[in-house]
Amino acid sequence: MRDKLLAIDIGNTNTVAGVFDGNKIIGRFRYQTNLMETGDEVSLKITAMLREGGIDRKEIGSVIICSVVPAVTSAYAAISEKTFGATPVVVGCHNKNCIPILSDNPKEVGADRIANTVGGFMLYGGPLIVVDLGTAITFDAVSAKGEYLGGVIAPGIDASMTSLFNKAAQLPQIRLEKPASVIGKNTIASMQSGAVYGFSGMIDSVATKMRGEMEGNPKIIATGGQSEWLKSLSQTIEIVEPDLTLMGIAEIYRRNAE
Repeated sequence: MRDKLLAIDIGNTNTVAGVFDGNKIIGRFRYQTNLMETGDEVSLKITAMLREGGIDRKEIGSVIICSVVPAVTSAYAAISEKTFGATPVVVGCHNKNCIPILSDNPKEVGADRIANTVGGFMLYGGPLIVVDLGTAITFDAVSAKGEYLGGVIAPGIDASMTSLFNKAAQLPQIRLEKPASVIGKNTIASMQSGAVYGFSGMIDSVATKMRGEMEGNPKIIATGGQSEWLKSLSQTIEIVEPDLTLMGIAEIYRRNAE
């Protein structure tokens, strides 16, 4: 049966695809976003990953795309038609039954941030602050009524550390992990401390200030690549939801199908 939903989250660094059977994720696939890939190459990649996950492409009846990389969105839309015979829903402020966006220009709000807030409100209600640790670190505020209030954008951890490596000739690339102490005894430990404690402190500071500007006592949830280990250092992150963006994307599809 062609009753499965393919949700695709195209990020600046990585693309994550999830297959939903109803409300349940039955397959997840993650790979590097490639701006140079053609539609045919994307189709072959996704079809191969579905096969490896035990999912026949003929089971996919619906597709929804959430993209912050306009250059590749059209390629994914084309393969949805060609490979799955489905006209994709593309996440954006235009989606019906989605979420009221109260920012100055709703068209500026990234599709991933819309998906995060929809997924967060669906799971936990509001008020809510969603922290997404990706190429950029984003903070998004949701009211008790489920309205998108606005947010904060900061440089991501990986992007910041790569920039530091590229700009400072004597500093090496490092593996992001918690050092033995805050005071580093060598260059690598010092850089790890700066990244780990610097960013966890920034997250706590921003989230606390956002809380002070919101009504009620917003719950703070996190998603994204570094959210799991940062939670152990953060004083404000309460819950980590690794699949939050995919769950929000799938919920937007269901709302648009009503």
